[in-house]
Amino acid sequence: MPVAIRKEGTKLRIGPLRNDALRLLKALGVRDELSILICDDQRIAELNAMWRQKPGPTDVLSFPMGQGLLGDVVISVETAQLQADEAGHSLDVELRVLLVHGLLHLCGHDHHTPDEDAAMAATEAQLLAVLGINAPGLV
Repeated sequence: MPVAIRKEGTKLRIGPLRNDALRLLKALGVRDELSILICDDQRIAELNAMWRQKPGPTDVLSFPMGQGLLGDVVISVETAQLQADEAGHSLDVELRVLLVHGLLHLCGHDHHTPDEDAAMAATEAQLLAVLGINAPGLV
């Protein structure tokens, strides 16, 4: 289960996030490859417009693949920092929350209905616990 991680437009250290991704994949029993891009708002806004036809930045995007490639998770550090500030926790915690959220989308989870939202939130809390993060109020 290799994890490729790169960054664009940010100086954030990415080693810890790669280790978190490996732990999460193991907890999920996923052996497929995962790619993570940590970027700025400008880059994620470009991707959001191109692939979702939505203007402006977002916090996390997921692009499922298949055939041994789980997919790509793209996280904006700038939006993550804003959300961390609003929530009163660290950027590291917010990045983990967004990684878990994006990863679950790649695994087929969604939150279009209240039942889907509740199920996804419960799974997010379980995975955050794997990373040592107490989830109440985070997801």
